[in-house]
Amino acid sequence: MRKLLFIFLSSVLYPLAVHSQTTVGLLQSNSAEDGYVLFAPMQSDTTYLIDKCGRRIHQWGSMHAPGMSVYLLPDGSLLRSGNVSNANFHTNGSAGGLIEKYDWNNNLLWSYTISSPTETQNHDIYPLANGNILVVIWEIIDSNTAIAAGRKPSLISGNVFSAKIEELQPIGTNQANVVWQWRLWDHLIQDFDATKSNYGVVADHPELVNVNYTSAGPASSDWTHANAVTYNASLDQIILSAHHMSELWFIDHNTTTAQAASHSGGAHSKGGDLLYRWGNPAVYGRGAAVNRVFYTQHNPTWIPAGYPHAGSIVVFNNGVGRPAGTYSSVDIFTPPVDGNGDYPITTGQAYGPSSALWSYTAAPVDTDFFGNALGGVQPMSNGNILVCEGPKGNFFEIDSNKNKLWQYVNPVRNNAAVTQGTAITNNSVFRCTQFDASYSGFGGQILSPHGHIEGNAILSHCDSSSSSAISEIENSISISVYPNPASDQLNYQLTTNGIYQKYTGTIYDQLGQIIESVEITPSKIYSYNTRGLSAGVYILKVTSATQSYSSQFVINK
Repeated sequence: MRKLLFIFLSSVLYPLAVHSQTTVGLLQSNSAEDGYVLFAPMQSDTTYLIDKCGRRIHQWGSMHAPGMSVYLLPDGSLLRSGNVSNANFHTNGSAGGLIEKYDWNNNLLWSYTISSPTETQNHDIYPLANGNILVVIWEIIDSNTAIAAGRKPSLISGNVFSAKIEELQPIGTNQANVVWQWRLWDHLIQDFDATKSNYGVVADHPELVNVNYTSAGPASSDWTHANAVTYNASLDQIILSAHHMSELWFIDHNTTTAQAASHSGGAHSKGGDLLYRWGNPAVYGRGAAVNRVFYTQHNPTWIPAGYPHAGSIVVFNNGVGRPAGTYSSVDIFTPPVDGNGDYPITTGQAYGPSSALWSYTAAPVDTDFFGNALGGVQPMSNGNILVCEGPKGNFFEIDSNKNKLWQYVNPVRNNAAVTQGTAITNNSVFRCTQFDASYSGFGGQILSPHGHIEGNAILSHCDSSSSSAISEIENSISISVYPNPASDQLNYQLTTNGIYQKYTGTIYDQLGQIIESVEITPSKIYSYNTRGLSAGVYILKVTSATQSYSSQFVINK
């Protein structure tokens, strides 16, 4: 990969030291893993792609804040969920309700709504290799139905939210076929009401979920708070993260929808019952507080073949209510799966293992790393892990020895970027994802930096992998471009603390053709009529005799 090298007075390349006034953007850069990082700030309708120098490479605009996950697909398109604010569910961002797919140039290819008085998409989606999409859905169970399933009336305050997974096959531009479905409500056990058909001894049925277990309050409607879904193609199994249960549930995907609603059939003859569960064995009556590992969790991820600890699961363990202290951890554990994809368990005992294989916490002060909500983890091929401390918008990379190698803080809040040095809050991010430069989704695209997201960025020494690196001087100038996306008119303004008085502003299309070029003066607002431009991504480049700064903007029609 060819990288841009910032030129400073010193020609010596060294890792970036944390600058005393650096509050956002790149804080540390000593990563052995080069690449690009994708993220969607929770308080923004824009998705960003940055390089490991913290420079903006690309962005996509939407009409909706994320709801919550986002994926860059192998064909270069962007798959994201959007928040449509369903008043029948939580309005804190957990409920999404919309799934969108954009091409690289920000053209909307497909959108599909799952938002009604009785259900909504929430938290996560997951793209499958065949083009289908797994979707986590909240469905409302009314109080009478909940009581009929043996739920204690004392645990009911209005309706109950239960979890459902649908596999969608996108059709056209706004339709989808539901080709597979799994519902938690079909796999319950309870020991409260002996008159109900699902009455039994909870500990005798680890394949079922206790409808009366709760850790979210005595009468929380959001009973399990399923917050993530992922898939393993070689096993044809799904993991669903049950946040309020502090458990991960493994489900057989090799079933029909009818089998998934039953207790038999499929590759493991269990139908849609749980194949395996881990994190908090007290939920199924086979453990005590001392056996608990997760204290709410996010983003379970199978470690791919060929990576260190392949086949294990890495998880962001939020640590809410952890007896040892208020801190988060990154945990890796290895499920006891056999050659048939089954998980053996001894009668009366909990599923193994008894503890995590590897854990990361902040040192020397463990409470320095704590995300009470959100959070993401991504294993890398060299054994490093990319971590998203969600509520703080804090991304960092750690190695197997638990050294922090790279760190970046999301500079976006309230749908706008802050200026470097601002003590930022409300900059939460659900997850971040890194892609190698060789990723197929980048095929044919120009991945050149367009400045930083934050204003008045502090320049860094970014190592070059090539002696023939291109040089670029980026001084203390910034461009404000709005609205972005634009439809009829684009406004832009140059801010600079430099000594140069003559600047040229040039708008380019994706082919590098000049649309407009004018001389501009710092602090003056310029407007451009965009009605004649086609929908897509454009570049505004400001140059002087020694300075160059670029910003990307989107035209929507």
